[in-house]
Order: sequence, then structure tokens, then C-alpha cells
Amino acid sequence: MPLSQLNVHRHDRKKRSLITLAGEIDLGTASRVRETLEECLRDGVRTIDVDLASLTFCDCSGLNVFIEAWQHTVEAGGSLRLHHPPYTLLVIVDVTDTGFLLVRPPSTPKASSHPTTPAASPTLLSFQGLRRLVTVISAARGVL
Repeated sequence: MPLSQLNVHRHDRKKRSLITLAGEIDLGTASRVRETLEECLRDGVRTIDVDLASLTFCDCSGLNVFIEAWQHTVEAGGSLRLHHPPYTLLVIVDVTDTGFLLVRPPSTPKASSHPTTPAASPTLLSFQGLRRLVTVISAARGVL
């Protein structure tokens, strides 16, 4: 089985950071994403935008990283937003019943309704102000 590939790029502007992820987030690459997001907070960044337009895959380990990063960012007085989530992440959000995370929830993703263009998916997943997420993911840890 080949190793997953993930490119991580960080661009800072004052207290704001844009993280661009390209490739796959899975158990083997999730730690790189976690380290990058934690480094932003250590560096004093309080607004983190994550561009997922070039992400080809994201499993539950990626979702867990984003949820934990959201929690740490909110605790530090900041915000974390995911832009252009891939279809695989939308499916996981649906399966884990965390669709409330989507700013504009899509219709329930089904294999037969896989979007044919990137423009067909929602463009923003916002975590700011969703403290109940911590409870949901804690309950889901046994399932994921």
C-alpha cells in the first residue's frame, strides 16, 4: 500500500494564517496537519483559514484534527475555518451527524449524488462558536 501524500503550505499575514492542504489526510498524514495548526497558535495566530480545494481525500482522522484545532483555537480566542471541503469530508460530517458544522449544509451526500465539479460542494465549513462540537466528538471517539 503506497504512502499517502500531503503538501502543507502556510502563509501568514499578521495574526492571520492561510493553510493550504493538497493531497490526502488520513492516519498517516493527520499529524502534519495537527502540527501545522498547533504551530499557528504557538506563533500567536488567532485567525486560521484552511484551504482544502486541492485536498483529494480526508478521513475521520482529519476530521478529528480539525475539531481539536477548532477547540484549541476558540480557547485561545480565535477562529478556524475550512474552505472548500472535499466530498469525502462532507460524507464523514454527514455520517457523524456533525452537519451542523456546515455554514450552508448540503443535501445529504450519497454515493449516487457525488458532485461532478468542485463548485458543487459548499465552500465554507465554520467552527467558530460551536462549543457543543466537543461533546459530539467525545461521544463519537468510540465509533471513529
